[in-house]
Amino acid sequence: MADQEQKKAPPKPFTIEEGHRRVRSFVLRQGRFTPAQQRAFDELWPRFGLDYTGTPRDFDAAFGRHAPRVLEIGFGNGEALRFAAQHDHARDLIGIEVHAPGVGRLLNALAQDGSDHVRLYHHDAVEVLTHEIADGALDEIRIYFPDPWHKKRHNKRRLVQPEFANLLVRKLAPGGRLHLATDWHDYAEQMWDVLDATAGLVNRAGPRGSVPRPEWRPQTHFETRGQKLGHGVWDLLYDKPG
Repeated sequence: MADQEQKKAPPKPFTIEEGHRRVRSFVLRQGRFTPAQQRAFDELWPRFGLDYTGTPRDFDAAFGRHAPRVLEIGFGNGEALRFAAQHDHARDLIGIEVHAPGVGRLLNALAQDGSDHVRLYHHDAVEVLTHEIADGALDEIRIYFPDPWHKKRHNKRRLVQPEFANLLVRKLAPGGRLHLATDWHDYAEQMWDVLDATAGLVNRAGPRGSVPRPEWRPQTHFETRGQKLGHGVWDLLYDKPG
């Protein structure tokens, strides 16, 4: 059985098994990994990918310039990150995603668009934030539609927890922004509970407030699906005072 699993996995260092070993706060749901996505890893990773090293990253060297930086955590299939890359050329964009098919799909899209101001991690976001991104290095952090873990007994697996919120504040530069979106009201409530109480963050809409979808966030397929199920959508914006 082990031999069969190895044959199905992409070659190292981009193996699904590798991602599984590094799971910290999520469960991998890889889906179908297509030949095109595999070719993207083989051919495009050197151009757009950042290998996790566990040491502080020189992003000026990685991007070949000095510019404000935006991080999207859990970019899924890359729809929002690709949109951002097409409309925001003045800033460098960093994406983190553990699910290989989504990473492969976005690699192909970035190459098609010529978006060379984007770099991707295929790794656990907490480890990347902790070990590779310096404090105060990010102009903005985006977390769109994180896994809601909607069953009560699974709520503790949600990404937005007090310790994680404090980590985000450390990585934001003074005057930086945190933008979250969810289509689960219960998760929005937890986000408010955590983030409104986090030192160094101010809710732009006031305590327990949300804003209309900003123009820089496209309506994603997650959002469309949620609306079809009768869910609302909540965008939460937090500022780190300068």
